[in-house]
Amino acid sequence: MKNIVYNKELKETIHFRKTSVETSGLYSELEISLAPRGGNPLHYHGTYSELFTAVEGRLGIELQGGKEILLQPGESYLVKKGEIHRFFNPDQQPITFTNRVEPGSTGLENTLRILCGLAGDGLYSKSNIPRNPLHLAVCGKMSDMRLPGWTGKMTGPFINLLSWVAVKNGVKQKLVDKYCV
Repeated sequence: MKNIVYNKELKETIHFRKTSVETSGLYSELEISLAPRGGNPLHYHGTYSELFTAVEGRLGIELQGGKEILLQPGESYLVKKGEIHRFFNPDQQPITFTNRVEPGSTGLENTLRILCGLAGDGLYSKSNIPRNPLHLAVCGKMSDMRLPGWTGKMTGPFINLLSWVAVKNGVKQKLVDKYCV
């Protein structure tokens, strides 16, 4: 299994420093290098918390209501389970940060590998998400990444249905077999 993956669409490199399997499920620890102005959308997780620590450059954390926290190297912020958040690079230079997920999440780890693989294979849309809705649903479900507010309420059941279809039709297993070995 690859220890370092790259998402060419999001211009981020992810180094799996400790996997959930290696820590007997206690935590997963990632080191992420993120391009200028890179980041992810607002979301939350119902099954794990995330500790973000800036290593090089400033790391932005946006919380519900638009509140922003800028972490300097060595500073950390704990996003609790269920807390709406996103991370971003506020500057014009690449940044590096760690992300410690507790408890560990093999689903998140595999999702990141799949997303990097799909991007590398040219299977992303212009909006920087997987083109195939079944792939998107599998990744959303596996990583426990949920959208907040009305968007989440409207898309959540659809994501669950598509994920179920993907499992029944072997799509999820094919993604895991191709990108997570």
